[in-house]
Amino acid sequence: MVSNSPKHILVIRLSAMGDVAMTVPVILGVCKKYPTVKITILTKPFMAPIFSDIPNVSVFNADVKGKHKGVLGLWRLYQELLNLRIDIVADLHHVLRSTILKQFFRFKSIPFVQLDKGRQEKKNLISPRTLKFVPLKTTFKRYSEVFEKLGYPISFEEMDVLSQKPIPKQCALFIDKGEQILIGIAPFAAFKGKMYPLELMIEVVNQLNNTNKYRIILFGGGQKEIDILNTWERQFENVFNAAGKFSFSDELSLISNVKLMLAMDSGNAHLAAMFGVLTITLWGVTHPYAGFSPYNQPEGNCLLSDRDEYPLIPTSIYGNKYPDGYDKVMQTIKPDTVIKKITDVLKTSV
Repeated sequence: MVSNSPKHILVIRLSAMGDVAMTVPVILGVCKKYPTVKITILTKPFMAPIFSDIPNVSVFNADVKGKHKGVLGLWRLYQELLNLRIDIVADLHHVLRSTILKQFFRFKSIPFVQLDKGRQEKKNLISPRTLKFVPLKTTFKRYSEVFEKLGYPISFEEMDVLSQKPIPKQCALFIDKGEQILIGIAPFAAFKGKMYPLELMIEVVNQLNNTNKYRIILFGGGQKEIDILNTWERQFENVFNAAGKFSFSDELSLISNVKLMLAMDSGNAHLAAMFGVLTITLWGVTHPYAGFSPYNQPEGNCLLSDRDEYPLIPTSIYGNKYPDGYDKVMQTIKPDTVIKKITDVLKTSV
């Protein structure tokens, strides 16, 4: 039974960016269904812009490499959080740090519910001996179950997406597209096992560029990635690189304004989906059945590597492990297939 009195919920989700972005539809739904609730997100400072437009939500910076490092640092963090008058805690991360915090919150008898990550289910999914290859719970469902246990049930239908953001003046060049359709492409991923080969991605970019129908915005991070994307920008007339040029907040504004995002099984896919942007994802040694598909995107928007040719897919949940011979699985996704999917999705969205 949900209490009618206002509650202050602490939500813990420290990293990674994609997992943080996946909390947005759930948190937005909770805020709309329970408007008297106040939510504080405990996360890394860089993530704060993700939540800047959600009413009744604020961000508390976790300095896990500084003053909040180690057990003593977590005790200091706990003391700081107590000053916020937290009523209940939704741990959407469930790692060692948050488990230590759980023990501290017990001193004040503050209800603390942790995410069920489904570790054994996921272990079974990637096992070569698995007999049942079926979809697991989505991450959105797992997040919502935490709120339900705290007395704030939220259905998938009650979740929501963020509104399109206004374009800052410094990004106006990227949006001055005339008749062209704005497309985002994020070609990188944390691990090689889930990154489309760059020589194939550049074929995709080349074909899109040559139509003159699209204005293509590239997203990435890190100097090596920025250098590659700058090269593509110089090479193609209709391609513009946003990486390394704007703040994270400005990049979110750009992402919210693209008509379609092409990305890997990675953070940029989830950033686009949290704005309701059409999102096409390319999958290597990971698989949507693990529950990490972008929010509210059709199943067909996930382009998968060929499991007939590579039957051990998924070989890992995060793309960091794969057996010999599985380093080229994404070559089974042909550039023409990607182009056709982009064309079809845009055509049906009109």
